[in-house]
Amino acid sequence: MPANSIDHTAEDATSAVNAAADKASKLSAEAQRSFADAAKRIERAVTEGIEQLRAQTRAYSDTAGQQLDEAQQYMTERVRERPLAATGAALGIGVLIGLLLATASSSRR
Repeated sequence: MPANSIDHTAEDATSAVNAAADKASKLSAEAQRSFADAAKRIERAVTEGIEQLRAQTRAYSDTAGQQLDEAQQYMTERVRERPLAATGAALGIGVLIGLLLATASSSRR
């Protein structure tokens, strides 16, 4: 094999290695860009989801607060209409809870 042929083969090999290295570098850069883009999309989706959750939580909280206010107003009106019945009902509920607690504590022993 002549020396010229060996030099030409070495140049071809070096050229192929350099081309492969360039292609690998380009693929690596492209993969990094793709990962960065995917990370940005995921971050945006998570941020939007959190904001939506906050908005829904505020709406549910407002609704629950309104319902509690209405329930409190309703109970206040019923107690004012019939104070003796409300007192009797509260006493009955208190006795019932006391009996349940006494039964529960005696069954644990």
